[in-house]
Amino acid sequence: MKQVMELLEEHFAIKNATLKRMEGYGRSINYQVDTAQGEKFVCKQYQTESGLCELLDAENQVLQKLSHQSPNSYPAPVRNLKGKFLSSIENGKQLVRLLTFVEGEFLAEVEHSTGLFQSIGRFLAQMNKTLLDFCHPAIEARQLDWDLQHCLSNQKYSKYIETPQQRKLVDYFFLQFSEIALPEIPNLRRCVIHSDANDWNLLVRDDQISGIIDFGDMVHSSLINEIAIAITYAIFGKSRPTEWACHVVKAYNEILPLQEKEIELLYYLIAARLCTSVCNSAFNKIQNPDSKYIIISEKPAWEMLERWISISPIQATNEFKRSAGLKVKAYPDTETALKRRWRYISKSLSVSYSQPIKMVKAAFQYMYDASGKTYLDARNNIPHVGHCHPKVVQAGQRQMALLNTNTRYLYNQLNNYAEQLLAKFPEPLSKVFFVNSGSAASDLAIRLAYTHTGHRNIMVVEHGYHGNTKIGIDISPYKFEGKGGEGPASYILKAPIPDTYRGPYKKNDGEAGKLYAREAIKLLQKDDKNAAAFICEPMIGCGGQVPLPKGYLEEIYRAIRAQRGVCISDEVQTGFGRLGEHFWGFQMQGVVPDIVVLGKPMGNGHPLAAVVTTDEVARSFENGMEFFSSYGGNPVSCAIGLAVLEVIEEEELQKNALETGNYLKQRLSTLAKNYPEIGDIRGFGLFLGIEFVKDQDTLEPYTKLAEHVMNQLRENGILVETDGPYENVIKIKPPMCFSKSNAQQLVDELETIINAPLNNN
Repeated sequence: MKQVMELLEEHFAIKNATLKRMEGYGRSINYQVDTAQGEKFVCKQYQTESGLCELLDAENQVLQKLSHQSPNSYPAPVRNLKGKFLSSIENGKQLVRLLTFVEGEFLAEVEHSTGLFQSIGRFLAQMNKTLLDFCHPAIEARQLDWDLQHCLSNQKYSKYIETPQQRKLVDYFFLQFSEIALPEIPNLRRCVIHSDANDWNLLVRDDQISGIIDFGDMVHSSLINEIAIAITYAIFGKSRPTEWACHVVKAYNEILPLQEKEIELLYYLIAARLCTSVCNSAFNKIQNPDSKYIIISEKPAWEMLERWISISPIQATNEFKRSAGLKVKAYPDTETALKRRWRYISKSLSVSYSQPIKMVKAAFQYMYDASGKTYLDARNNIPHVGHCHPKVVQAGQRQMALLNTNTRYLYNQLNNYAEQLLAKFPEPLSKVFFVNSGSAASDLAIRLAYTHTGHRNIMVVEHGYHGNTKIGIDISPYKFEGKGGEGPASYILKAPIPDTYRGPYKKNDGEAGKLYAREAIKLLQKDDKNAAAFICEPMIGCGGQVPLPKGYLEEIYRAIRAQRGVCISDEVQTGFGRLGEHFWGFQMQGVVPDIVVLGKPMGNGHPLAAVVTTDEVARSFENGMEFFSSYGGNPVSCAIGLAVLEVIEEEELQKNALETGNYLKQRLSTLAKNYPEIGDIRGFGLFLGIEFVKDQDTLEPYTKLAEHVMNQLRENGILVETDGPYENVIKIKPPMCFSKSNAQQLVDELETIINAPLNNN
């Protein structure tokens, strides 16, 4: 402090001032100076470095220009005793400058109002308008990580983010910026902007923005970045952030009209600033762990990032456009879109919901339709680790840019993925065949069974579903007994569904499982029909999310193998940790199958599937007829599959399925106690079913209520589906990143919907 006092006296003739060190980080050390005469200044001390004098000279020119327009709103440079704005000390090793002190309360510390937010827009627009014609080579040549046009340079800091769940948000938005915003940046208006109008730099007096400080991050960048940065910090803590943002946009636009392309990028620019902030906080916490200033915006930034992902970019952009008086693009209505679909696509490919949805984007557990509505996805288990997960997307992009070929060539991706995938299985499951879909995998599994056993008959389970190929339909009672089905083929043995809710055996204590198994075994013994295979899901999904009772598979597997048949577990829907406690559904039954069918989730939406089997079964298939799949196991698919496995581990998604699934099941069970229409809550992890009945004694299906709940949840922004033989079961099988707060939202909406018809009656 003594040295600074001496500097003030020597260079500015300021004596007996009171000094206060100001918190902050950057290239300067700052002091608040209170003179004996009641004046206030800010003294800034710098270590001299190349180009600094030119940059500070440019900043002084900007402050002079702005202060001339509004004298008390900007820190004005003060000349030293030699008439200069910069003082060189310690033989040129340091520079000192003095700025006037701008009065006001920080935006972060005052109560917010719509009028205050409108004044943010007006103030920034006027500042930018004043600087539109200002140029300086030192600013134009400057490159900062904090400049939004260079925000991707901050992605190197994402590795310092503590949790993978948070890291994926940052990586997702950086990916979106790269794909959507970055190509448009050269087409945007550019000028010198403040570039850091955060809530600790904007000052407030009488519910209006009175000034702005700290021009140390000034850059020559896209004009829209100014308002994007200001909005980012202003909306911290807001439950409806886009509404508040629109007040800023509207007021700014009235003074300095925004262009449509600028507004279309605003959602992504706000996300990019949030990501820049949390990345730098994560890095600087390691560098300066004791600094409170460094992390002052970290918590609210993370909260806003998590809220921002739940807001449709289409909705946000539409709101921004309306606030700027621009027209919002009209999208085709449902009827028009459907007519166009049926012109080219067969009606055998159905659509969901009484009012179908036109989807345009998705992120993790959220989907966004063409109108801008956000949906919480509690339905789609194909995007296993979350829609558009950046690690999975980038794995595919990188590999596609390098090599994509078939398995006739040698490449590391096939061996690497096969090794990692098979490590998830118990012995003796040690061989894998890669294909493109669960249907193709089921088809191949049956071929393996035929070749290995020499038998023809296949035992299936009532209401089971295993694919859309000819063999897939033959082994799927859900299809061959459904609409358009032709009944079972002669080689099919259909075991009754082991349903402990609707079936004759109720107690799931091990006895029911054995009794259901014995009914199936009777079919095997009838007419000495040896089975080549028994295929079954660990939970009968299309049968209404029906879990297999304890002991069921052990009993049947023993009987099948006694006839030299093989046992197939269809893990297409239940595998990869979805059931929580176990990575594979068959592990719940304490058995190991001979063949496992995999599909849907293993590629997170990319067409990737597999059959895993034993050395013995695989050797039987090496009979001279070559197995080949043009795309099965290609390098891109393998890279994506490996990324999915890595995400499951990194984000502990199996643990999340267990904990969130148990929480959701408990909340649903509590709800069921108050509503007799809820007959049964069943399932494991994030694979649950809610069965609706009209009567708890007769178990008469309440199909109409299930359909009503499904469609009303869709109207309220939550996606589920109905299934089961009576279509009276709500299936819940969301992406594995589904959270407890998502689960609570689902339960709350469900209760509201169920309660409404009761009140109306």
